[in-house]
Amino acid sequence: MDKQTANGAQVDSASRRHLLKTTGSGLAAMSVGLVTAAPALAQTRVKLSDQWDKTFPKSAKVDHKKVTFKNRYGILLAADLYQPRNASGKLAAIAISGPFGAVKEQSSGLYAQTMAERGFITLAFDPSYTGESGGEPRNVASPDINTEDFSAAVDFLGLQLTVDRERIGIIGICGWGGMALNATAVDKRVKAVVASTMYDMTRVMSKGYNDSVTLAQRTQMLEQLSQQRWKDAETGSPAYQAPYNKLQGGEAPFMVDYHDYYAKPRGYHPRAVNSLNAWTQTTPLSFMNMPILSYIAEISPRPVLFIHGEKAHSRYFSETAYAAAAQPKELVIIPGASHVDLYDRVDVIPFDKLTSFFRQHLVAA
Repeated sequence: MDKQTANGAQVDSASRRHLLKTTGSGLAAMSVGLVTAAPALAQTRVKLSDQWDKTFPKSAKVDHKKVTFKNRYGILLAADLYQPRNASGKLAAIAISGPFGAVKEQSSGLYAQTMAERGFITLAFDPSYTGESGGEPRNVASPDINTEDFSAAVDFLGLQLTVDRERIGIIGICGWGGMALNATAVDKRVKAVVASTMYDMTRVMSKGYNDSVTLAQRTQMLEQLSQQRWKDAETGSPAYQAPYNKLQGGEAPFMVDYHDYYAKPRGYHPRAVNSLNAWTQTTPLSFMNMPILSYIAEISPRPVLFIHGEKAHSRYFSETAYAAAAQPKELVIIPGASHVDLYDRVDVIPFDKLTSFFRQHLVAA
């Protein structure tokens, strides 16, 4: 496949320093001084309901229902299953999640419903410990468990009578783009993978944006996180970071973009970590020590498609992952698009490309 690219915008040093001191991007623990906020949204899993509480309108072309399934660690995951109305026979299927800190009622659900309109059975799920999925404490993430969540979604899809288990792909959005690539590398049942507006969460948490964190800073952060473990152990519950995407003034433009999606009616959802809720302070620990893209070349010979915005601050994640991946691979850069544009801008997200990619590669054996 061909690489489609152009010169990308770079985040300047001042913006990087500012970002490392903020919580709005979901990376507060990357700052030299951790936030000492009171616990936020330490809730238990909510009861599932069929109420339509998405950030996008319901399609008349698709049948929708709430489902649950367990991952390999016994955590009960909640998901939305979308199926083309009046479809017959066994269909190709796609598991979808992301962005990091979002819920299935936001971007992943929009992708899932749109791809179901185009003939695929799709599953948008809440990762472990977030949204309507199970797991305690609330709002904690793990590169291992969240990679497993994708494979558990594949398990579920492959057990559906309407799904051809030999034709299953996955889409990961933002931070779940990296998880999707990691899951595909290890899970050979996945036949094709798309990473849209991708973040490598292990890289950014361990090295900062544009790999700007020094060894001394990393050591200091790990010292602070280690000390936070003592505090959590003493209280018997985790401390949480400050609310995400609540602007204080002076933020970098892409931080304002996050706020305009997660904190405003456009994309706000009360269960989303990024919608003015927060991760636990110690969430970064496992991410800082477990690079998830070490085996990206082992996705081959199955195809991988990277999609990123030309003006996205995160564009370098897709470019370096593309360089590390083996053929067949493709990098599509969307002219003029920002990182958040690929969350919900249906006139920007290249759904025609996604459709042709999966129709080509999720073929009957």
